[in-house]
Amino acid sequence: MVKIVFIEHTGEEHAVTVKTGGSVMQAAVSNGVPGIDADCGGSCSCATCHVYVDSAWLERVGPVNPVEDAMLSLSADRKENSRLSCQITVTEDLDGLVVTTPEFQY
Repeated sequence: MVKIVFIEHTGEEHAVTVKTGGSVMQAAVSNGVPGIDADCGGSCSCATCHVYVDSAWLERVGPVNPVEDAMLSLSADRKENSRLSCQITVTEDLDGLVVTTPEFQY
């Protein structure tokens, strides 16, 4: 089991424990974490699961793929550490991952 900490833009934290193999977005949705809308259900065709990955975790989550980059370019709140949580697979290496949600999902 892997622990993921979601921090709302307000600072409220939601720690969840999930099995490996799914996505960070699925972890949020299945645990009722606010701020992750996931309108497209994880098909990388929207940007409503946008998160900011804590800088300590950037290398472990891997690089942004081209489709994800295109979707993130639609977000007014994009930062260097922006990712779509549907594109981050939960692995044992991500135990303790910390992500923050933006104020709005577009």
